[in-house]
Amino acid sequence: MAEQRCDWCLGSSEYIAYHDNEWGKPVTDDQTLFELIVLESAQAGLSWITILRKREGYRQAFHNFDPTKVAAMSADDVERLTQNAEIVRHRGKIAATISNAQCFLRIVEEFGSFSNYYWAFSDGKVISNAPKTMADVPAVTPLAETIAKDMKKRGFKFFGPTICYAFMQATGMVDDHLVGCVAKRDA
Repeated sequence: MAEQRCDWCLGSSEYIAYHDNEWGKPVTDDQTLFELIVLESAQAGLSWITILRKREGYRQAFHNFDPTKVAAMSADDVERLTQNAEIVRHRGKIAATISNAQCFLRIVEEFGSFSNYYWAFSDGKVISNAPKTMADVPAVTPLAETIAKDMKKRGFKFFGPTICYAFMQATGMVDDHLVGCVAKRDA
């Protein structure tokens, strides 16, 4: 019998690798959380496969997702990066990445780590859903709205409730793997 996977990942080997090895697995490492904030924010209005294919470009452009180095980037860096075809060349998203790094570091200063801040929203627990089809997976939830609202209040940009929910799925706060999927936590 063939292994079952969530429908959304079946279109490419990159999607399958991301799905099987990363998506829905709990992330507590701050640098990885920052990476996913950068990538999910860049994805706004685009397909996730576009961002996955540009991930290495983002890694190089944004100092291997070191939030301290990204926070120190300048307007000159924004201008330079708008010419970099290895990333999404949206001036607002590039500037937001730098601004979001600064917001991220303020949260680290206040809470000891971004992970402490973020995971407190779910009391440190994974929210394991049991969707049978992709139609059962929401695009946004009240918790995503709460987190996005708090992050917006703290200055984050390109991180509304829908992007926040995708971030929650990517970081494993939410397990939305379909019932029967090989990557389901309790499969």
